[in-house]
Amino acid sequence: MSNKSWQVIKTCYCHHINQQVGLEAKLVYPAERLPEQAPRVLAHRCSQGMNCNLDGRPSCQWAGTNPAFDPFLEAM
Repeated sequence: MSNKSWQVIKTCYCHHINQQVGLEAKLVYPAERLPEQAPRVLAHRCSQGMNCNLDGRPSCQWAGTNPAFDPFLEAM
């Protein structure tokens, strides 16, 4: 049976909530019978996306409120 988990891929400082946030990916690991396969990425999210949505202002694409702004690209 496969295993699903959220893992932090990258971190950066968010000026919207003035905190360090992480870009998380939901990974699916293959069953033990297929150990040579790489995990698949099902979804992405921000670790503090819920706090951004409670603010009422558009924040970024990872919180789901502003698709034109990606703070993780600017942190590079």
